[in-house]
Amino acid sequence: MTDIIIIGSGPAGLTAAIYARRAMLSALVVEKDYMGTGQISVTDRVENYPGLYGLSGYELGEKFREQAETLGAEFYEGEVESLEQADGVWHVKFKLGGEKTAKAVVYAAGTSYRHLGVKGEDKQRISFCAVCDGFFYKDKTVAVIGGGDTALGDALYLSKLAKTVYLVHRRDEFRANKSLQKKVDDTENIVKIMSAQLKEITGGANAEGIVYEQAGEEKSLALDGIFCAVGSVPNTQLLEGVCKLEGGYAAAGEDCVTSAAGLFAAGDVRTTPLRQVVTAAADGANAATSAEKYISDNF
Repeated sequence: MTDIIIIGSGPAGLTAAIYARRAMLSALVVEKDYMGTGQISVTDRVENYPGLYGLSGYELGEKFREQAETLGAEFYEGEVESLEQADGVWHVKFKLGGEKTAKAVVYAAGTSYRHLGVKGEDKQRISFCAVCDGFFYKDKTVAVIGGGDTALGDALYLSKLAKTVYLVHRRDEFRANKSLQKKVDDTENIVKIMSAQLKEITGGANAEGIVYEQAGEEKSLALDGIFCAVGSVPNTQLLEGVCKLEGGYAAAGEDCVTSAAGLFAAGDVRTTPLRQVVTAAADGANAATSAEKYISDNF
């Protein structure tokens, strides 16, 4: 039996593994994708993680993982089907069969991309990853849908490749940080379309444009590709009936303690006002520390 099973290998999960190993606890990181490091891996440039300014998300994620591996954390590739506690022991079962047991679980499964919820969003040439797919739109016209940090960061990245980048947002102002907003304002080939309610993605098998409503008037825009950045939804389906959820997120404070004994929620899956790499890392540290105390008190 492992001391701590950590579900998720993003910044929160990997930091939890680092802190667990430094506490001389055995730690098994369960990852859905082989050698994964979470959504940070597809971020073009990270400017707000202290001490490591300007690294790509992939580079930063690899540093997290390398440190966890150096300290002796173990990794297991598999998709979790269920987790439950019996007689004080946590049982983690996998979709392809088998199970692992642990004294405590740190749940750090992160979030998934939120879909647009409009007609035509099942077409091709719609992407959720500018870094992954931006190269295919060199010298072409694209749109980024959204108004947060991810959307503006994607628009800035794509502006280096595409001929024109339309930044389409449903509100009259962006939610992104001021630094990103200034960079967007200073980039000539980014065109802002504000207070625009997306209605439909047009085209045949491939997306060829959008229809949106602005000031009561329906408008259309011809495009070669569309990038979606309208937020995310927590991957907490496995926690339904296991611990208390609030708005789909695991209800937990800064100590990452959930309503289920021995279960700790870290990173973007828990109730928190800010979801960034630095806060995910802090959560991982807190979750592992709380798990260490729980194990010491109960085993």
